[in-house]
Amino acid sequence: DGLSIGYGESITLVSAVLYALHIVGLGAWSDARQALGMSIVQLLVIAAVCLVATAPDGVVLPATTGDWVSVVYMALFAGALALLGQTWAQAHLAPTRSAIIMSMEPVFAAFFAVLLGGEGLTLRMLGGGAMVLAAMLVVELVPRRKVEGEVQHLVV
Repeated sequence: DGLSIGYGESITLVSAVLYALHIVGLGAWSDARQALGMSIVQLLVIAAVCLVATAPDGVVLPATTGDWVSVVYMALFAGALALLGQTWAQAHLAPTRSAIIMSMEPVFAAFFAVLLGGEGLTLRMLGGGAMVLAAMLVVELVPRRKVEGEVQHLVV
């Protein structure tokens, strides 16, 4: 149970860096009037990347109706609508503020995993959630400084 970084952790770290770049990019280029079009472009890029990633092993379609319902739900609500909402919201928030808000994702994921998914509540999970909340608090309490070239958006 020592501290080590394996393949899965490495992928997670790379994903976090790419997601951070995505947040910064959306903050710089998103516009509330173009949120739908930008979301469609993002969904097409994600679909293309996923198709390329799955190509070596072949595409495997869900076998049961329940599996199809899960895939459609995830595609529409956790995918398309969440991406549209994120793109629209980032047109109104600075990238830093958006990143702080989105850092709550693992806390909500753990909450719903315990509440709906039957996961056990562990000290490690509570500690991780506490660290995320503490980091958000620290970042919010630090005085903001004006950064030259920072993208300014309307605050709603």
